[in-house]
Amino acid sequence: MSDATRPSWLDARRISYDAAGVGVVEFVELGAASGRPLARDVIALCDLPHYASSAMDGWAVCGPPPWRVVDAPALAPGECRVIVTGAVLAPGARAVLRSEHANVSSQGGVEFVTTTADARPDEPRDGEHLRAAGKEANAGEVLIEAGTTLNLAHVALAASAGHDSVAVTARPRVRLVLTGDEVVQSGIPAVGRVRDSFGPVLPSLIAGLGGVVLDTIHLADSLPAMIESLSSDPAGHEVIVTTGSTGSSSADHLRRALSDLGATLLIDGIRMRPGAPSLLARLADGRFVVGLPGNPLAAILALLTIGEPLLAGMTGAPAPLTDRVTVGAAVEGRASTSLLVPCRLIDGLAIPTALTGSAMMRGLADSVGVIVCPPEGVAAGADADAFLLPWGAPR
Repeated sequence: MSDATRPSWLDARRISYDAAGVGVVEFVELGAASGRPLARDVIALCDLPHYASSAMDGWAVCGPPPWRVVDAPALAPGECRVIVTGAVLAPGARAVLRSEHANVSSQGGVEFVTTTADARPDEPRDGEHLRAAGKEANAGEVLIEAGTTLNLAHVALAASAGHDSVAVTARPRVRLVLTGDEVVQSGIPAVGRVRDSFGPVLPSLIAGLGGVVLDTIHLADSLPAMIESLSSDPAGHEVIVTTGSTGSSSADHLRRALSDLGATLLIDGIRMRPGAPSLLARLADGRFVVGLPGNPLAAILALLTIGEPLLAGMTGAPAPLTDRVTVGAAVEGRASTSLLVPCRLIDGLAIPTALTGSAMMRGLADSVGVIVCPPEGVAAGADADAFLLPWGAPR
Protein backbone atom coordinates (compact mmCIF):
# COMPACT_ATOMS: atom_id res chain seq x y z
CA MET A 1 0.00 0.00 0.00
CA SER A 2 1.35 3.44 -0.93
CA ASP A 3 1.72 6.28 1.54
CA ALA A 4 -1.08 8.12 -0.26
CA THR A 5 -3.65 5.46 0.69
CA ARG A 6 -2.40 4.78 4.22
CA PRO A 7 -4.10 6.59 7.11
CA SER A 8 -2.30 9.35 8.94
CA TRP A 9 -1.02 8.78 12.47
CA LEU A 10 -4.01 10.62 13.92
CA ASP A 11 -6.50 8.78 11.68
CA ALA A 12 -4.94 5.43 12.61
CA ARG A 13 -5.58 6.15 16.29
CA ARG A 14 -9.18 7.11 15.55
CA ILE A 15 -9.78 4.02 13.40
CA SER A 16 -8.39 1.78 16.14
CA TYR A 17 -10.53 3.33 18.85
CA ASP A 18 -13.70 3.29 16.76
CA ALA A 19 -13.18 -0.36 15.73
CA ALA A 20 -13.33 -1.58 19.31
CA GLY A 21 -16.57 -2.80 20.78
CA VAL A 22 -16.87 -2.46 24.54
CA GLY A 23 -16.17 -5.80 26.20
CA VAL A 24 -18.12 -7.77 28.76
CA VAL A 25 -18.96 -6.40 32.19
CA GLU A 26 -17.54 -7.96 35.31
CA PHE A 27 -17.84 -7.13 39.00
CA VAL A 28 -14.65 -6.58 40.98
CA GLU A 29 -14.15 -5.99 44.67
CA LEU A 30 -13.37 -2.41 45.56
CA GLY A 31 -9.76 -3.20 46.43
CA ALA A 32 -9.13 -4.18 42.79
CA ALA A 33 -11.19 -1.42 41.16
CA SER A 34 -8.76 1.50 41.02
CA GLY A 35 -7.64 2.23 37.46
CA ARG A 36 -10.54 0.31 35.90
CA PRO A 37 -13.13 1.97 33.62
CA LEU A 38 -16.55 1.91 35.26
CA ALA A 39 -19.19 0.04 33.23
CA ARG A 40 -22.29 1.10 35.18
CA ASP A 41 -23.16 4.15 37.24
CA VAL A 42 -22.37 3.94 40.94
CA ILE A 43 -25.35 5.18 42.92
CA ALA A 44 -25.66 5.94 46.61
CA LEU A 45 -27.25 2.92 48.32
CA CYS A 46 -27.95 5.10 51.35
CA ASP A 47 -27.88 8.74 52.33
CA LEU A 48 -24.37 10.16 52.76
CA PRO A 49 -23.89 10.44 55.63
CA HIS A 50 -26.61 7.96 56.51
CA TYR A 51 -27.20 9.44 59.97
CA ALA A 52 -26.85 12.87 61.57
CA SER A 53 -23.61 13.15 63.54
CA SER A 54 -21.28 15.59 65.23
CA ALA A 55 -18.45 17.25 63.34
CA MET A 56 -16.63 18.16 66.56
CA ASP A 57 -15.79 16.91 70.02
CA GLY A 58 -17.88 18.87 72.49
CA TRP A 59 -21.45 19.17 73.69
CA ALA A 60 -24.66 18.53 71.79
CA VAL A 61 -27.02 21.28 72.91
CA CYS A 62 -30.70 22.15 72.66
CA GLY A 63 -31.98 25.71 73.04
CA PRO A 64 -30.18 28.72 74.53
CA PRO A 65 -27.59 28.50 77.34
CA PRO A 66 -26.96 27.65 80.04
CA TRP A 67 -27.37 23.95 79.36
CA ARG A 68 -27.85 21.32 82.03
CA VAL A 69 -25.77 18.19 81.46
CA VAL A 70 -27.96 15.11 81.08
CA ASP A 71 -27.50 11.51 80.00
CA ALA A 72 -30.96 11.19 78.47
CA PRO A 73 -31.63 9.59 75.06
CA ALA A 74 -33.18 12.87 73.82
CA LEU A 75 -32.55 16.51 74.61
CA ALA A 76 -35.05 19.10 75.70
CA PRO A 77 -34.48 22.89 75.61
CA GLY A 78 -31.79 23.87 78.08
CA GLU A 79 -30.14 20.44 78.06
CA CYS A 80 -26.88 19.10 76.64
CA ARG A 81 -24.80 15.95 76.59
CA VAL A 82 -21.19 15.20 75.79
CA ILE A 83 -20.47 14.05 72.22
CA VAL A 84 -17.42 13.08 70.15
CA THR A 85 -16.71 13.59 66.46
CA GLY A 86 -18.77 11.22 64.32
CA ALA A 87 -21.14 10.20 67.12
CA VAL A 88 -24.88 9.97 66.50
CA LEU A 89 -26.80 13.10 67.46
CA ALA A 90 -29.43 12.65 70.12
CA PRO A 91 -32.98 13.66 69.11
CA GLY A 92 -33.54 17.31 69.97
CA ALA A 93 -29.90 18.34 69.49
CA ARG A 94 -29.77 21.59 67.55
CA ALA A 95 -26.01 22.23 67.42
CA VAL A 96 -22.64 21.24 68.88
CA LEU A 97 -20.60 23.51 71.14
CA ARG A 98 -16.99 22.50 70.66
CA SER A 99 -15.19 21.48 73.79
CA GLU A 100 -12.56 24.26 73.70
CA HIS A 101 -15.35 26.85 73.81
CA ALA A 102 -17.20 25.26 76.74
CA ASN A 103 -17.20 26.16 80.44
CA VAL A 104 -18.42 23.42 82.77
CA SER A 105 -19.61 24.36 86.27
CA SER A 106 -21.49 22.62 89.09
CA GLN A 107 -24.46 24.11 90.92
CA GLY A 108 -26.11 22.11 93.66
CA GLY A 109 -24.66 18.88 92.35
CA VAL A 110 -25.89 19.56 88.77
CA GLU A 111 -23.41 20.29 86.00
CA PHE A 112 -24.05 23.16 83.64
CA VAL A 113 -22.28 24.14 80.39
CA THR A 114 -21.84 27.70 79.10
CA THR A 115 -19.65 29.27 76.42
CA THR A 116 -16.19 30.67 77.10
CA ALA A 117 -14.98 34.19 76.44
CA ASP A 118 -13.30 32.92 73.26
CA ALA A 119 -16.62 31.81 71.78
CA ARG A 120 -18.80 34.00 69.61
CA PRO A 121 -21.73 35.55 71.42
CA ASP A 122 -24.17 33.46 69.35
CA GLU A 123 -22.16 30.23 69.47
CA PRO A 124 -23.27 27.69 68.56
CA ARG A 125 -25.79 28.67 65.91
CA ASP A 126 -28.51 26.16 65.03
CA GLY A 127 -26.95 23.47 62.83
CA GLU A 128 -23.37 24.43 63.62
CA HIS A 129 -20.83 21.59 63.72
CA LEU A 130 -23.45 19.05 62.63
CA ARG A 131 -23.22 16.61 59.73
CA ALA A 132 -26.78 16.28 58.53
CA ALA A 133 -27.96 12.98 57.05
CA GLY A 134 -27.87 13.19 53.24
CA LYS A 135 -25.74 16.35 53.21
CA GLU A 136 -23.27 14.82 50.71
CA ALA A 137 -25.73 12.72 48.72
CA ASN A 138 -29.20 11.23 48.90
CA ALA A 139 -29.94 7.53 48.44
CA GLY A 140 -30.35 6.75 44.73
CA GLU A 141 -28.22 9.67 43.56
CA VAL A 142 -25.59 8.95 40.86
CA LEU A 143 -22.18 9.41 42.44
CA ILE A 144 -19.85 8.19 39.66
CA GLU A 145 -20.88 7.98 36.02
CA ALA A 146 -20.21 4.98 33.79
CA GLY A 147 -17.09 5.48 31.66
CA THR A 148 -15.12 7.06 34.50
CA THR A 149 -11.70 5.57 35.09
CA LEU A 150 -11.78 4.90 38.81
CA ASN A 151 -9.21 6.41 41.11
CA LEU A 152 -8.68 5.80 44.82
CA ALA A 153 -11.07 8.60 45.78
CA HIS A 154 -13.81 7.04 43.62
CA VAL A 155 -13.25 3.71 45.35
CA ALA A 156 -13.52 5.31 48.79
CA LEU A 157 -16.72 7.08 47.71
CA ALA A 158 -18.23 3.81 46.48
CA ALA A 159 -17.40 2.17 49.80
CA SER A 160 -18.98 5.06 51.73
CA ALA A 161 -22.11 4.64 49.63
CA GLY A 162 -22.50 1.00 50.66
CA HIS A 163 -20.89 -0.86 47.74
CA ASP A 164 -18.64 -3.90 48.13
CA SER A 165 -17.95 -4.24 44.40
CA VAL A 166 -18.45 -2.25 41.20
CA ALA A 167 -19.15 -3.12 37.57
CA VAL A 168 -16.17 -2.56 35.28
CA THR A 169 -15.39 -3.57 31.73
CA ALA A 170 -13.32 -6.74 31.61
CA ARG A 171 -9.71 -6.29 30.56
CA PRO A 172 -9.18 -7.46 26.96
CA ARG A 173 -7.32 -10.77 26.92
CA VAL A 174 -4.25 -10.75 24.70
CA ARG A 175 -2.07 -13.36 23.03
CA LEU A 176 1.47 -12.38 22.10
CA VAL A 177 2.96 -13.88 18.94
CA LEU A 178 6.67 -13.01 18.71
CA THR A 179 8.19 -13.97 15.37
CA GLY A 180 11.69 -14.31 13.97
CA ASP A 181 14.07 -17.19 13.26
CA GLU A 182 16.93 -14.94 14.34
CA VAL A 183 15.54 -14.12 17.79
CA VAL A 184 17.09 -15.61 20.95
CA GLN A 185 15.51 -15.32 24.38
CA SER A 186 18.54 -15.19 26.68
CA GLY A 187 22.20 -14.30 26.81
CA ILE A 188 24.32 -12.49 24.24
CA PRO A 189 23.16 -13.29 20.71
CA ALA A 190 25.62 -14.62 18.15
CA VAL A 191 26.37 -12.75 14.95
CA GLY A 192 23.25 -12.77 12.79
CA ARG A 193 21.01 -13.24 15.82
CA VAL A 194 19.17 -10.65 17.93
CA ARG A 195 17.96 -10.68 21.51
CA ASP A 196 14.23 -10.81 22.24
CA SER A 197 13.42 -7.42 23.74
CA PHE A 198 9.64 -7.88 23.50
CA GLY A 199 9.00 -10.87 25.76
CA PRO A 200 10.15 -9.13 28.97
CA VAL A 201 8.40 -5.84 28.10
CA LEU A 202 5.10 -6.26 26.26
CA PRO A 203 3.11 -8.04 29.01
CA SER A 204 3.74 -5.16 31.44
CA LEU A 205 3.20 -2.51 28.79
CA ILE A 206 -0.06 -4.07 27.64
CA ALA A 207 -1.21 -4.38 31.25
CA GLY A 208 -0.57 -0.65 31.68
CA LEU A 209 -2.75 0.01 28.63
CA GLY A 210 -5.67 -1.97 30.05
CA GLY A 211 -5.15 -5.49 28.65
CA VAL A 212 -3.90 -8.73 30.14
CA VAL A 213 -1.53 -11.11 28.35
CA LEU A 214 -2.68 -14.71 28.69
CA ASP A 215 0.00 -16.49 26.67
CA THR A 216 3.10 -15.83 24.60
CA ILE A 217 4.15 -17.79 21.52
CA HIS A 218 7.65 -17.59 20.04
CA LEU A 219 7.18 -18.36 16.39
CA ALA A 220 9.52 -19.35 13.58
CA ASP A 221 9.16 -17.56 10.24
CA SER A 222 6.64 -19.96 8.70
CA LEU A 223 3.28 -19.35 7.04
CA PRO A 224 1.65 -22.51 8.49
CA ALA A 225 2.93 -21.60 11.96
CA MET A 226 1.58 -18.07 11.62
CA ILE A 227 -1.81 -19.31 10.48
CA GLU A 228 -1.93 -21.75 13.40
CA SER A 229 -1.06 -19.06 15.94
CA LEU A 230 -3.84 -16.83 14.62
CA SER A 231 -6.39 -19.63 14.37
CA SER A 232 -6.18 -21.44 17.70
CA ASP A 233 -7.82 -19.85 20.72
CA PRO A 234 -7.30 -22.08 23.77
CA ALA A 235 -7.05 -19.13 26.16
CA GLY A 236 -10.14 -17.28 24.95
CA HIS A 237 -8.35 -14.10 23.95
CA GLU A 238 -9.89 -11.14 22.12
CA VAL A 239 -6.67 -9.55 20.79
CA ILE A 240 -3.51 -10.96 19.19
CA VAL A 241 -0.43 -8.76 19.20
CA THR A 242 2.28 -9.89 16.80
CA THR A 243 5.83 -8.59 16.40
CA GLY A 244 7.71 -8.78 13.12
CA SER A 245 6.51 -10.26 9.84
CA THR A 246 4.76 -7.01 8.81
CA GLY A 247 7.04 -6.36 5.82
CA SER A 248 6.91 -7.75 2.31
CA SER A 249 9.95 -10.07 2.23
CA SER A 250 9.83 -13.83 1.78
CA ALA A 251 10.17 -14.21 5.57
CA ASP A 252 7.15 -11.99 6.33
CA HIS A 253 3.96 -14.04 6.48
CA LEU A 254 1.47 -12.03 8.54
CA ARG A 255 -0.46 -10.39 5.71
CA ARG A 256 -0.64 -13.65 3.73
CA ALA A 257 -1.90 -15.49 6.83
CA LEU A 258 -4.55 -12.85 7.46
CA SER A 259 -5.68 -13.08 3.84
CA ASP A 260 -5.89 -16.88 3.98
CA LEU A 261 -7.98 -16.62 7.16
CA GLY A 262 -10.42 -14.15 5.60
CA ALA A 263 -9.46 -11.30 7.94
CA THR A 264 -10.45 -7.70 7.29
CA LEU A 265 -7.56 -5.22 7.23
CA LEU A 266 -8.70 -2.13 9.08
CA ILE A 267 -5.29 -0.46 8.89
CA ASP A 268 -2.72 -1.61 6.34
CA GLY A 269 0.26 0.60 7.07
CA ILE A 270 0.36 4.07 8.59
CA ARG A 271 1.92 7.32 7.38
CA MET A 272 4.36 7.46 10.28
CA ARG A 273 8.04 6.75 10.97
CA PRO A 274 9.11 4.54 12.61
CA GLY A 275 6.40 1.89 12.42
CA ALA A 276 5.01 2.49 8.93
CA PRO A 277 4.18 -1.19 8.14
CA SER A 278 2.03 -1.62 11.28
CA LEU A 279 -1.44 -3.05 10.76
CA LEU A 280 -4.74 -3.70 12.46
CA ALA A 281 -7.01 -6.52 11.30
CA ARG A 282 -10.20 -8.21 12.43
CA LEU A 283 -10.42 -11.98 12.06
CA ALA A 284 -13.63 -13.61 10.91
CA ASP A 285 -14.46 -14.61 14.49
CA GLY A 286 -14.16 -10.99 15.68
CA ARG A 287 -10.73 -11.14 17.29
CA PHE A 288 -8.35 -8.29 16.56
CA VAL A 289 -4.79 -8.62 15.31
CA VAL A 290 -2.38 -5.78 16.06
CA GLY A 291 0.66 -6.26 13.82
CA LEU A 292 3.78 -4.52 15.12
CA PRO A 293 7.08 -4.22 13.23
CA GLY A 294 10.04 -6.31 14.35
CA ASN A 295 12.30 -3.41 15.34
CA PRO A 296 11.90 -2.57 19.04
CA LEU A 297 11.40 1.21 18.90
CA ALA A 298 9.08 0.94 15.91
CA ALA A 299 7.06 -1.78 17.63
CA ILE A 300 6.55 0.10 20.89
CA LEU A 301 5.55 3.31 19.13
CA ALA A 302 3.19 1.33 16.91
CA LEU A 303 1.60 -0.29 19.96
CA LEU A 304 1.04 3.15 21.47
CA THR A 305 -0.40 4.34 18.14
CA ILE A 306 -2.97 1.62 17.42
CA GLY A 307 -2.87 -0.82 20.34
CA GLU A 308 -3.50 1.74 23.06
CA PRO A 309 -6.67 3.23 21.50
CA LEU A 310 -7.96 -0.25 20.62
CA LEU A 311 -7.62 -1.43 24.22
CA ALA A 312 -9.09 1.83 25.51
CA GLY A 313 -12.14 1.41 23.32
CA MET A 314 -12.59 -2.21 24.37
CA THR A 315 -12.57 -1.25 28.05
CA GLY A 316 -14.85 1.75 27.61
CA ALA A 317 -12.09 4.19 28.55
CA PRO A 318 -11.80 7.57 26.77
CA ALA A 319 -9.70 7.72 23.63
CA PRO A 320 -6.08 8.64 24.43
CA LEU A 321 -5.34 12.27 23.73
CA THR A 322 -2.27 14.24 22.79
CA ASP A 323 -0.89 17.33 24.51
CA ARG A 324 0.78 20.40 23.07
CA VAL A 325 4.43 20.96 23.90
CA THR A 326 6.98 23.58 22.97
CA VAL A 327 9.84 21.97 21.07
CA GLY A 328 13.31 22.96 22.24
CA ALA A 329 15.19 21.99 19.06
CA ALA A 330 14.10 21.97 15.44
CA VAL A 331 12.84 18.68 14.01
CA GLU A 332 13.02 18.18 10.26
CA GLY A 333 9.85 16.76 8.76
CA ARG A 334 9.26 14.16 6.09
CA ALA A 335 6.73 14.54 3.28
CA SER A 336 3.30 13.00 3.96
CA THR A 337 4.57 11.35 7.14
CA SER A 338 4.36 11.96 10.88
CA LEU A 339 7.68 11.41 12.62
CA LEU A 340 7.44 10.06 16.15
CA VAL A 341 10.38 11.55 18.02
CA PRO A 342 11.14 10.44 21.59
CA CYS A 343 11.94 13.40 23.81
CA ARG A 344 12.93 14.57 27.27
CA LEU A 345 11.27 17.48 29.07
CA ILE A 346 13.80 20.05 30.25
CA ASP A 347 12.73 23.41 31.69
CA GLY A 348 9.35 23.07 30.05
CA LEU A 349 10.74 22.27 26.60
CA ALA A 350 10.49 18.99 24.68
CA ILE A 351 14.05 18.10 23.66
CA PRO A 352 14.46 15.32 21.05
CA THR A 353 16.71 12.53 22.26
CA ALA A 354 19.53 10.95 20.30
CA LEU A 355 19.89 7.29 19.28
CA THR A 356 16.33 6.78 18.13
CA GLY A 357 16.71 4.54 15.10
CA SER A 358 13.87 2.06 14.70
CA ALA A 359 16.03 -0.77 16.12
CA MET A 360 17.41 1.29 19.01
CA MET A 361 16.04 1.47 22.56
CA ARG A 362 18.62 3.73 24.20
CA GLY A 363 16.94 6.97 23.14
CA LEU A 364 13.51 5.79 24.24
CA ALA A 365 14.91 4.67 27.58
CA ASP A 366 16.07 8.26 28.15
CA SER A 367 12.71 9.77 27.14
CA VAL A 368 9.47 10.64 28.88
CA GLY A 369 7.36 11.53 25.86
CA VAL A 370 7.09 11.48 22.08
CA ILE A 371 6.79 14.47 19.76
CA VAL A 372 4.44 13.93 16.81
CA CYS A 373 6.29 15.91 14.16
CA PRO A 374 4.09 16.87 11.18
CA PRO A 375 5.34 16.48 7.58
CA GLU A 376 6.45 20.12 7.43
CA GLY A 377 8.65 19.74 10.52
CA VAL A 378 8.76 21.81 13.69
CA ALA A 379 10.94 24.86 14.34
CA ALA A 380 12.67 25.39 17.66
CA GLY A 381 10.30 27.25 19.96
CA ALA A 382 7.21 26.15 18.04
CA ASP A 383 4.42 23.99 19.49
CA ALA A 384 3.68 20.43 18.40
CA ASP A 385 1.47 17.53 19.40
CA ALA A 386 3.03 15.03 21.80
CA PHE A 387 2.07 12.22 24.13
CA LEU A 388 3.55 11.04 27.40
CA LEU A 389 5.07 7.58 27.49
CA PRO A 390 3.35 5.19 29.92
CA TRP A 391 6.40 5.30 32.18
CA GLY A 392 7.10 8.98 31.61
CA ALA A 393 6.93 11.76 34.18
CA PRO A 394 8.00 15.37 33.74
CA ARG A 395 11.44 16.13 35.11
